[in-house]
Amino acid sequence: MKLFVDSNYLSPYAMTAFVALREKQIPFELVLVNLGRQEQSDPLYAEVSTTRRVPALSDDGFHLSESSAICEYLEDRYPGTALYPADIQSKAKAREIQAWLRSDLMPIRQERSAEVVFLKHGALPPLTAEAQAALRKLVAATQAYLPPGRTSLFDQWSIADTDLALMLNRLRVAGDALPARLAAYAEAQWQRPSVQEWVNQPRPGC
Repeated sequence: MKLFVDSNYLSPYAMTAFVALREKQIPFELVLVNLGRQEQSDPLYAEVSTTRRVPALSDDGFHLSESSAICEYLEDRYPGTALYPADIQSKAKAREIQAWLRSDLMPIRQERSAEVVFLKHGALPPLTAEAQAALRKLVAATQAYLPPGRTSLFDQWSIADTDLALMLNRLRVAGDALPARLAAYAEAQWQRPSVQEWVNQPRPGC
């Protein structure tokens, strides 16, 4: 099995797929794709990733891109740590959270990119009004999703926790104000060994 990720280890979606594989304890080879050199546009890479994006998975001749699709495939195909809750409704809710984080909150993703989380940085400009509105939306939704006193969204960890913690950490690491329990949740999720392995990958500028 091969997992294709960006060579700077900055893609939050590549991180999701990486964590999923580590949690499943599936042996795999990490293949780096240099996005700065447009290696994702190489016709050979298109044979692995139809969308020509990272991450992409190659599993014994089967190729798949898009991190949420990769997670669902690994969950259906391989035993090991569950990536999603067993309960049908909770599983659906986890997928809702993943889909939402990938399709909304663009001002946060623009003003607090993944580089804020993974690379050293100086003082950042204050969030614009649009990003502040997105932050309020994120906080309100997370408070609704996360039961009080819990360190995971559901009875056990799920891959949605990793995705949500990353979005919150874009703000927490940058020094933007978050409610204490949400900041504590994001920090606790960040200590998971599979997450820390990605966080500690060597990166230019670190």
